[in-house]
Amino acid sequence: MNDNQKPGGTKPGTRSPAIAAAVIFFGFLMLFFVMPSIMTWLAVFSPWLAAGFGALAVLSFFLIFWLRARYQRRHQP
Repeated sequence: MNDNQKPGGTKPGTRSPAIAAAVIFFGFLMLFFVMPSIMTWLAVFSPWLAAGFGALAVLSFFLIFWLRARYQRRHQP
């Protein structure tokens, strides 16, 4: 066994990023769960506003993970 590995076979520091990704994913899952009702409510005021919110919500999902990956690349030991 390598000195840098834990007995379970995982490298040190690999569990924390997975937990962070799971929390972000769960947060967006909850957003996407309520998104249809939010979009319906916004469509009462303006269909363009509802479409803009939907597009922003979907794009922000990818933007968060892209920014997180950039941050991790820059802060590698």
